Amino acid sequence: MQAGITKEYLKEKNLCRVTFRCSRIAAPDAKNVSVVGDFNDWNVYAHRMRKFSNGDFAITLKLRPGREYEFQYLIDGMKWENDRNADKYVKSPYGEGEISVVVA
Repeated sequence: MQAGITKEYLKEKNLCRVTFRCSRIAAPDAKNVSVVGDFNDWNVYAHRMRKFSNGDFAITLKLRPGREYEFQYLIDGMKWENDRNADKYVKSPYGEGEISVVVA
């Protein structure tokens, strides 16, 4: 499994299929990882990722192309993690940190 974000544009449906991957390196010993962002109103329960036998987590979402989406991974309901392979980062409104951005 490849780390980071992959994208596939679906012309007939005007959608971008985005696969988010959180590696076992970013989430060692994690039981649960969710991708949380403005595409799901920052709902920590909306998109729980599937855990693979190698310890990586992944989920594929269909997003509208031509937009930027802020997101982070929530690990075991306690730790927020950015994607090292995000398209860019923006300043977090909640302190000094940054938030990952995917451009669909």
